[in-house]
Amino acid sequence: MKNITSTILLSLSITGGVFTSCDIDRFPNNYMATDQVADNQEVLFDNMLNGMYAQLKTWSDPMHRLGEYAGDNMMIRGASTDAFYEFITYSRTPDNYRLQSFWDYGYKAIAQASNIIDMAKDTDDPEIKSKLGECYYVRGMMYFYLCRAFGRPYYQAPDKNLGVPIVNGTPSEEEISNLSLPDRSTVKETYQQAINDLRTAEKMITTPFKNANTASKEAAQAMLSRVYLYMSGTYQNPIKEYADSARYYADLIINSPQFHLVSREDYMKSARTAPENYPEAIFVIKRLAADFPGDDYYYGIGGMYSNIGGMGWGEMYASAKYIDLLNETKRNDWRKGDDGIVDARAKFIEPQYSVDDNGNYTEVLRFITPNAAGTGYTYVQLRVDEEKRECWTVDENNKPKDKYPINPYTTDRAPEEKYYTINYNGATYTGVIDYEMSLNNGYPMFYITKCSREDNLESQLHSPIISRLDEMYLNRAEAYVKLGNLENARIDVNEIRTRAINDEAAYDASTFSANAAELVDKERQLELAYQAERSYDVFRNGGTLTRQYPGPHPIDDVLATDYRVTYYIPQTAINSYPNGSTLTQNPTSDEGVILQ
Repeated sequence: MKNITSTILLSLSITGGVFTSCDIDRFPNNYMATDQVADNQEVLFDNMLNGMYAQLKTWSDPMHRLGEYAGDNMMIRGASTDAFYEFITYSRTPDNYRLQSFWDYGYKAIAQASNIIDMAKDTDDPEIKSKLGECYYVRGMMYFYLCRAFGRPYYQAPDKNLGVPIVNGTPSEEEISNLSLPDRSTVKETYQQAINDLRTAEKMITTPFKNANTASKEAAQAMLSRVYLYMSGTYQNPIKEYADSARYYADLIINSPQFHLVSREDYMKSARTAPENYPEAIFVIKRLAADFPGDDYYYGIGGMYSNIGGMGWGEMYASAKYIDLLNETKRNDWRKGDDGIVDARAKFIEPQYSVDDNGNYTEVLRFITPNAAGTGYTYVQLRVDEEKRECWTVDENNKPKDKYPINPYTTDRAPEEKYYTINYNGATYTGVIDYEMSLNNGYPMFYITKCSREDNLESQLHSPIISRLDEMYLNRAEAYVKLGNLENARIDVNEIRTRAINDEAAYDASTFSANAAELVDKERQLELAYQAERSYDVFRNGGTLTRQYPGPHPIDDVLATDYRVTYYIPQTAINSYPNGSTLTQNPTSDEGVILQ
């Protein structure tokens, strides 16, 4: 390995704190001073590589919240003072500690990867070169994730809109006293940096794929498929060159002997399966039970979605919109256990049914209606008689009060699905007969468990998913639509759809060709829910985020041209820039958005 003679620093000043001369000797764990380095190069290299991956653990928490909370797969029980509530409400501010954490740990991972690359780039050791490829992967991935959060969608003037600063490495001791940092590169330049790094990783990583816990050649190819998909324009105005590149890299993964789609039964167990044992996993941020001492499970990703093993706030639930998507083919009846699961993705949703003092369930008709103030929607649960002829409200003594007749709804539903109509307060609504559900602030608790119970533990253990094989089929399907090859797109969508439901759910050619873009997006939302992809998927294709369902969130539509589509650059990062350097903030109104 190349002899290392320079001091290795922790992070970039870009992360929110400029180094001073007295900081240089303050080394964290996994770092050594110059005189220690020469005698411990191999140990230092491995420690720094482990440190790079460790940065991803902290980074992955805000990464998930930025991507998922801004979408339409979930809702929250009520307003929150936590900084993540801004992600849900689109009330963007630059003073948000979770946003700062996402920025900081993203750039710390970039710094860690760059330092390793710099100190060992001249090595001839094939094993070390392969590990350097892992560093290029992490750096490329970080630039992509940072740019999609802080930069405009690629189809909107990528050569004019700003991405993020490209800073590969930490400053030397001599540079600290006269530090200068670059402003943000354009979106186009940032994407090109990500591509360059990922392609380098693809070439340099020669170690055969072992599992999804570390970066691999295949992980780089999977990420390249996604990056090119983000660059491929909209369905209305595709950039076919990039769509074809997205297809090409998806092909490599789909045709690789390392991965295969699992059965429907095994897919329903995927959240409980350790990623190293799951044949679709390409790259994950591996978490261990040891990462969560004490009550830390409350604060993990799954802790907001459910309470498992006594841990978790359980304050965010599957949205009514997502439940409706799961029930679109046929209603999932969770009362029947796995026998009632029609769409395998419904396995990751667990309604919390309530019981009376005797342990018995109560049947209700549950439906959604605009609330009294007209500012949103609310759930209603009314008890139903055994003959399914009427529902009623109850008084303070739990006695029947107002009664409403109900009728089976069979226009596009089978009788066994138990859909019924009701005339309630002067309007007609359609709902389902189900067990009464426990409420939190008036909202039925549809727990989300896709981010819990890893390795069959009754806990919130979860390794955040970065790339899996199922995404590659959907990447390729979207690319095929943009290339005009609708039949191949249909085949790929049906591959995922029939695995999740059954062969009868496959789209025929005429149905698919009439709504190809919509059907690809719908399958992508169903399959990739709770993996931090949804909000970005909507906006990168020029779509509109519509959240007409119960919850405290604003119900105004968010267009892809809205200035709030991008997050603000954290103010602490701007404030930390050295004198003479500029870090430009994102637009604060639609007037500042550049679209072409």
